[in-house]
Amino acid sequence: MTVVHRDLAAGRWFGLPLVEQLAHVGSEIERTMHWHAKGNAEYARRAFERALELLDLTIADVKHRSRLRELTRLREVLVDFFWFDNRYGSTDESWHRYFHAFSHAAARSRSR
Repeated sequence: MTVVHRDLAAGRWFGLPLVEQLAHVGSEIERTMHWHAKGNAEYARRAFERALELLDLTIADVKHRSRLRELTRLREVLVDFFWFDNRYGSTDESWHRYFHAFSHAAARSRSR
């Protein structure tokens, strides 16, 4: 997998708060579900890889060490949902709700 978000990986990502980071991950997850629903497996795969790249950058962010278990579990459940057997029973709607909270919080913090 190649690095798509080069400027973010170069350090800019680590200046963002967690809610912003997860809102960006959520945007890519929304794109993944959109393209999957449209039947475009290639675009869905690319969007999911971008989401994983951003989530991996979030996991690597040293300021989130206390949240490492939650972030790595998030990655595990996302991969299970999109690439494996969905043994955790996730749904598109559950991912919409999960990431909507971060998008809403990020938007509120930007508007202040």
